[in-house]
Amino acid sequence: MRTITPESLFEFSFVSNPSYAPDGSMAAFVVKKANHDKNAYDSDLYLLKDGQVRRLTAGGDASAYLWTQEGRLLFSANRLKADKERAEKGEAFTAFYEIDPCFGEAQKRFELPLRVSRLINLGGEKYAVLAEQDNAPSRPECEDGKKPPYEILTELPFWSNGGGFVSQQRQRLYLYDAKTGQLDPVTAPWFDVSSIQYSNGYLVFVGQEFQGIPNDKDGLYSYELATKTLRELVPVGELYLRAGFALKNSVVFVASDGRVYGDDRYPDFYTIPQQGGQYKLLHEYEASVGHGSVGSDARLGGGRGSKVFQNRLYFLSTIRNDSFLYSLGEEGDLRLESGEHGSIDSFDVAEGKLLLCALYGDRLAELYENGKQVTDLNGRLLSELELSTPIAHSFTSRGGVTIDGWAMKPIGYEPGKKYPAILHIHGGPRTVFSEVFHQEMQLWAANGYFVFYCNPRGSDGRGNAFGDLCGKYGSIDYEDLMDFADEMLRQYPDADEKRFGVGGGSYGGFMTNWIISHTDRFAAAVSQRSISNWIAFEHTTDIGYFFTPSQHGTTTRQDVRKLWDLSPLKYAPNAVTPTLFIHSDQDYRCWMVEGLSMFTALKLHGCPAKLCLFHGENHELSRSGRPLNRIKRMEEILSWFNKYLKEEKA
Repeated sequence: MRTITPESLFEFSFVSNPSYAPDGSMAAFVVKKANHDKNAYDSDLYLLKDGQVRRLTAGGDASAYLWTQEGRLLFSANRLKADKERAEKGEAFTAFYEIDPCFGEAQKRFELPLRVSRLINLGGEKYAVLAEQDNAPSRPECEDGKKPPYEILTELPFWSNGGGFVSQQRQRLYLYDAKTGQLDPVTAPWFDVSSIQYSNGYLVFVGQEFQGIPNDKDGLYSYELATKTLRELVPVGELYLRAGFALKNSVVFVASDGRVYGDDRYPDFYTIPQQGGQYKLLHEYEASVGHGSVGSDARLGGGRGSKVFQNRLYFLSTIRNDSFLYSLGEEGDLRLESGEHGSIDSFDVAEGKLLLCALYGDRLAELYENGKQVTDLNGRLLSELELSTPIAHSFTSRGGVTIDGWAMKPIGYEPGKKYPAILHIHGGPRTVFSEVFHQEMQLWAANGYFVFYCNPRGSDGRGNAFGDLCGKYGSIDYEDLMDFADEMLRQYPDADEKRFGVGGGSYGGFMTNWIISHTDRFAAAVSQRSISNWIAFEHTTDIGYFFTPSQHGTTTRQDVRKLWDLSPLKYAPNAVTPTLFIHSDQDYRCWMVEGLSMFTALKLHGCPAKLCLFHGENHELSRSGRPLNRIKRMEEILSWFNKYLKEEKA
């Protein structure tokens, strides 16, 4: 058998986004594969019917799709030369192609004069459209037809990770009739829709109208299709709203009052009459709703995280260390629909059928219908790879709480032989690690490392009190991580404490920066897309202006000393651990000033440091960055750890 390498990325098939046809007789899904020559990902539609899998498209350009009432598939693409040229010139339009899943080629069905982010089937040939609304004053184009070489910023946020500069841009809701070609706006030009769902004749959406700085509490709205009536159900500024869903007799919505734990409090379920009125608490719930948070660098693609079916709201939720599927009835009764350990990433439900896209055990994402695996696009590859299966551990930290973690032994492990080790820290902090497939950690194990990782306080899945880190960064979470490291060294005496490395990304990058400036126990570190200075973070990132007070209970103007005391940059002169920094110049979530600042501080104080800055990548480099850049990143990390944890020192 062979071991995993960075180039194994080109062999993976990334399965995602399953969806049943309207009659439930078949399902479509998306498969993405890394393309070396394009340095990009090909994305195509596949069909699951009668237990058989068949590829529907081969252009590599079909990703976002939906079923029509007639049982055909619509997806957006630019396949005509003229359309490609229009797109290159910056023209705002989206072309949609239609394909019959039983036979035939995809044909262009219609196009909209908008940059469409989502298309929702309302029945017949009518659709709800969510699209970009650019309210910025028009600027003269350059002679080459491209945008001027400058940006004008008037709002917060002024940029968005993965979305570029977004000042004065909104997501606007429209209704479109494909039969007549009529396109009508539902929301005003300055109204921004942040989430939307359709069921039982209602579009229910969360958003607000603003200019300048948005309120951190959106409003809840519904649009009744039969009467063409737009209603405000919950006004802006009242609740921290996530999403709303129309059931038969009411609207159930996910929100937090923020009275305890602030806007970081987990949401509860509320209910309100469809025609509006007084809302009330339906079900208290201390977990995420509508998405899973199990970390992995071996998934790609989206999919459904919630759906109303037979008057129940189905939704994904992270509980402890896993992403499960639950459903909630109109009276508030909660039911577990699928609870196998692992990560359900997306799903669909039809009469008598439950279709999951999930990561289980050592497998990459595949589809499972009614508990049975129905795709096996990665089975042959995985059968050829020698993998390290994570071993679960739980222990009590000095804080008196149970911490869950895992250990991976080096491939070819020989008892009694000493091996280097790596402590890996997840991002978030409201995410979790689990036992699911993770290429980077498998790569380290394949190269002779013990790999240790855990879910310290602040992680997702265990309620408000466990997840509360407000003003506590670098304290209780640091204790849990150091206690876990000690526990793993006790459990695995063949892990060499003198050749112990540490690393992580985002929040894990912050913790890496904190660790190297507060202890010298680690022989090497890798800090990725990190935070080093909360004062700079508040003012330069797409979430900093609200995330900083949310996480620390203050702002630079209110208590600059507190934010500086919580910043690893303050303690950087203490660092002696050789550290590699990985950052991207379009990471607007953790702007590159964070990595550059910490790198500079270490260099100035004589600590070995290196920074690898990726051009054109953002915060998602490790998960969806261009394939060759993802491979280069893995190579840089492995080389750094090998240099300081493996090479004999003179």
